[in-house]
Amino acid sequence: MTARRTHPARRRRWSADVTRHSDALDLEPGVFASDDPHQIAESLKRSAEASTRRKSSPFRSAMSMLVFYTNRAGRHLSQARLQTLDRAKTELRRLFGRPG
Repeated sequence: MTARRTHPARRRRWSADVTRHSDALDLEPGVFASDDPHQIAESLKRSAEASTRRKSSPFRSAMSMLVFYTNRAGRHLSQARLQTLDRAKTELRRLFGRPG
C-alpha cells in the first residue's frame, strides 16, 4: 500500500481558490490586516452590501467570510489576533442591528 500524497502548494492554496471562484464576497484589499475590529466589520459590511456574487443576506455573507477566514487561519493566529477577530464578529452583529 502506498501513502497518499497531495501537492503541498495545492493543499495550502485551496482556500484562496475558494475565495476567488466561489460565490464569496469581493473583499477590500487588506481587510483582515487591520487591528481595529470596527474597521474589519465595516469593510465586510460594505463588501457584503455591494456584492453581486452572494447568495444569502449581506449579514450572513459577511459573517460567513469572517468565520471562514478565522477557521482557515486559526492555528496560525495569535491569541490577540483571534480576540480582535472575535470582537469584529460582535461589531458586525451591531452594525447589522443583530442581537448577540
